[in-house]
Amino acid sequence: MSKLMQQVEQNIGYQFTDRELLERALTHSSFGDGNKQVRNYERLEFLGDRVLGLIAAETLFRKFKTAREGRLAPLFNSLVDKKACERAARFFELGPAMQMSPSEENVGGRNKASILADATESVMAAVYIDGGLEAARAVFNKGWGDAVDQLTDKPRNPKSDLQELAAKKGYGLPRYQLMEQAGPDHRPVFVVRVELDGFEPTEGEGGSKQDAQRNAANAMLQRID
Repeated sequence: MSKLMQQVEQNIGYQFTDRELLERALTHSSFGDGNKQVRNYERLEFLGDRVLGLIAAETLFRKFKTAREGRLAPLFNSLVDKKACERAARFFELGPAMQMSPSEENVGGRNKASILADATESVMAAVYIDGGLEAARAVFNKGWGDAVDQLTDKPRNPKSDLQELAAKKGYGLPRYQLMEQAGPDHRPVFVVRVELDGFEPTEGEGGSKQDAQRNAANAMLQRID
């Protein structure tokens, strides 16, 4: 095992019994120029997505004992989406230890958000296989602990958040425009666009104008982030 992979073990706080699992979790499909005999992280990624989801859901279930499903769902997504997994990968410094083809490396593969996110899920699966759920939970607590601590069960208001951020950064006021209204009267669908100086417009969809505006504002917040 390379020193870089040993550093990953130190970073995640877990030492593997079967270190081949970690090597596989950090092997991109390009490694070996597509040689099918080289085992990459794709199967582990499939499992790791479910392991991460279970631990994140359980963490939220225990942390927010009275929150309804409608509030837990966005909190869950904030912990398991590709952006969250990418942040964990950078925290664990997975990129430098990854095995990939020279061509993939030359186009910035070690720094690609999608590859880093996939590697995070693969590592979670490898830890789960090697050490069980408690070991995987310990890695989660280390990599996602700060993000969990910052979560609140109070509903966010993306429109207010966007207006506050835009004012703070000097982007001007967000401008909302109704783009489309479709669907039957008992189940309408609204599409709203929000424009902000210096950024491409974003759109949101919802069962009311207010929901569509909030979703559009949330999309703009993610774009700014």
